[in-house]
Amino acid sequence: MPAAQGPLFRYRDLVTRGELRDDAAQRLAIEKLQLLHRRLQGYNPARPSRFGLGLFGWGRENFEQVEVQGLYLYGGVGRGKSMLMDLFFETAPVAKKRRVHFHAFMQEVHGRIASARKTHEKDPIEPVAMGIAAKATLLCFDELQIGDITDAMIVGRLFEKLFARGVVIVATSNRHPDDLYKDGLNRQLFLPFIERIKQRLEVFHLVSDTDYRQGRLPGGKAYFTPLNARARHDMDQAWMAFAVSKGKPLVLEVQGRQITLPLHCERVGRADFATLCEQPLGAADYLAIARAVAVLLIDDIPVMTREQAGPAKRFVTLIDTLYEAKTRLICSAAAMPEQLFEQGEGAFEFARTASRLREMMSKEWLDRD
Repeated sequence: MPAAQGPLFRYRDLVTRGELRDDAAQRLAIEKLQLLHRRLQGYNPARPSRFGLGLFGWGRENFEQVEVQGLYLYGGVGRGKSMLMDLFFETAPVAKKRRVHFHAFMQEVHGRIASARKTHEKDPIEPVAMGIAAKATLLCFDELQIGDITDAMIVGRLFEKLFARGVVIVATSNRHPDDLYKDGLNRQLFLPFIERIKQRLEVFHLVSDTDYRQGRLPGGKAYFTPLNARARHDMDQAWMAFAVSKGKPLVLEVQGRQITLPLHCERVGRADFATLCEQPLGAADYLAIARAVAVLLIDDIPVMTREQAGPAKRFVTLIDTLYEAKTRLICSAAAMPEQLFEQGEGAFEFARTASRLREMMSKEWLDRD
């Protein structure tokens, strides 16, 4: 189907083919995205002004900015916000466009600001905004949320500079703009940014009674053992239950390095044990993952021997981080939690991890908000 027709036509096609269930709330949201799709056709953030030429048409051109209002799509988890934005992004008639998880974007911004400061830039945000705008006329952010004062202070100034360069922003979030950084430190300094968001982005509430991820685990289970075809099938079913669309890799930048979750969709992630624990990852990496997902599926957890001390320690750190972040966890493993580490040195420390895994398998944990 031609991309020029836009996200509404793509949505209708998926419903007709039975790949999506027709949802009235989603239909209203996709119609908003369709209108934005039309406004972006032929969009150029800076066009020559007819009043900007000198005598006989010679001289330096001035530019007048043609504003296109973006969209801020918010609503409860599992309502399909990211899926709808993906349909919009894939069909958007813009050559320079980027779709990124907001947490990953802010990590990247912090790295760019640090680099700019090394060159003694008076305002490091200025070259960062210039570099972003040069590569993306359209920015699509998944899961916009502000968690700390540093991000709160940066994002306001950064977005202002992006808006000044005509960058169009589409964002999904679980919160209304008025609730961003709620009760945060020095929040009054953040309030002008909220007002600017409401001016430059149309705020639309995706009001749906259906959480497409709630209560859909196969048999209500979150831990599948032993590792066999049945466990793999159950994990695939769990992924399809929680992820409201096909997943894509999620790249997170942590302290100048990139880590990748092989599958990610609307705060649901999936990776195997080898990807998460047999690479040199640490607490900062696992914290970045925990911030980026609400549900994590881990495939193929083996029984760990004393010779696998490194992967075992990383697994302990991973589970501790997910536990503290209240992340929903779904696993396939070679054995029950208490048998995942052989007896001997390190077994005592692993006992706490096994206990936490047991708690995270419980219905109470999985059903928590």
